Amino acid sequence: MTTLTLPAPAKLNRLLHITGRRPDGYHSLQTLFQILDHGDILRFTATPDSHDIELGSALTGVAHEDNLIVRAARRLQRETGCRQGAIIELEKRLPIGGGLGGGSSNAATTLLALDHLWELNLGIERLAALGLELGADVPVFVRGHTAWAEGVGERLVPVELPPCWFVVIHPGIEISTAAIFGDPGLTRDSPVISMRRALDRASPDTVWRNDCERTVRAQYPEVDRALTWLGRQGQAMLTGTGACVFCPLKDEAHAEQVLLELPDEWHAFKARSSDVSSLHHALKAAKGLDRIQT
Repeated sequence: MTTLTLPAPAKLNRLLHITGRRPDGYHSLQTLFQILDHGDILRFTATPDSHDIELGSALTGVAHEDNLIVRAARRLQRETGCRQGAIIELEKRLPIGGGLGGGSSNAATTLLALDHLWELNLGIERLAALGLELGADVPVFVRGHTAWAEGVGERLVPVELPPCWFVVIHPGIEISTAAIFGDPGLTRDSPVISMRRALDRASPDTVWRNDCERTVRAQYPEVDRALTWLGRQGQAMLTGTGACVFCPLKDEAHAEQVLLELPDEWHAFKARSSDVSSLHHALKAAKGLDRIQT
C-alpha cells in the first residue's frame, strides 16, 4: 500500500473587513489570506480493497463522520464513485478553534492527497469547488497560494507579499465563530475597498485590521491581554475570530526573542510567510511535477 505524508499549513487573516450581511445569513467579507510554513501533518495510506475511511487520531468532542478530514474523503468518494478507502493519521500541531484554518486546511490536504492516491485527477478547479461545500476557507488551501478574498471568502485572487516572520500566540481558549458573527455589536458595515488599496504599503494601519477584534476583546479578556502584550512588539492582530493573535516581525531572531519572553500561560510558535503553500510544494515533489494540474 502506498503512503503519502503531506502538510496542512496554517493561514492568517492579515486583514478582515465585514462589509455586509447576505440574504442567506452569511456575511460578506474582504480578507487577505496569508499562508504560513507551519501546520498539521497528515499521513495517507490508500486501501484499494476497502471503502472505509479510517482516521487513526480522532479529535476530542468531534464525531468520526463530522471530522472535516472524513467529510472531505467521503465527498470525494461520492463525487467520483471511487470504491477505494484510506487510512489517515493526523499529527495535530495547530490549536482547535484558533482562527488558523486548521480544520479547513486538513480538508484541503485530504482532497489533494486522495485525488492523487486514488488516481482521480480532478484538477484544482473541481477540488476547490468540492472544498467550498465543506467550508468557506477550504478553497484557499486547495489552491495553495496567499490570496485576496471576497464574498464569504471564496472569491480568490493570488497575491505575493513581502517575506515576513510571525509570532502566533494561542491564549489557551476556544472561540465559537458562530457566536462572534452572531453578536449584535459586531461591525458589519465596513466600506468596500479595492484590492490595490489593501495591498498598498502606504495604506494606513486602519486598513490592516480585523473587524471581529473589538467584539472578541470585549468577550474574551485572555485575547485582550495577549493582544496588548504582543502589541508591544509591533502591530498585533487577531486572526479570523480567534483565539490566536499574531504579529509580523522583522526577522527570525526577533521572533525567537519574543518567544523567549512569552508568559508561561500561553502557547506560541514562530512561522514564516509562504506565498505558495508547503502542501503544493510537497505534492509536486510526490508527483514529480513542475506544477499542480489546474
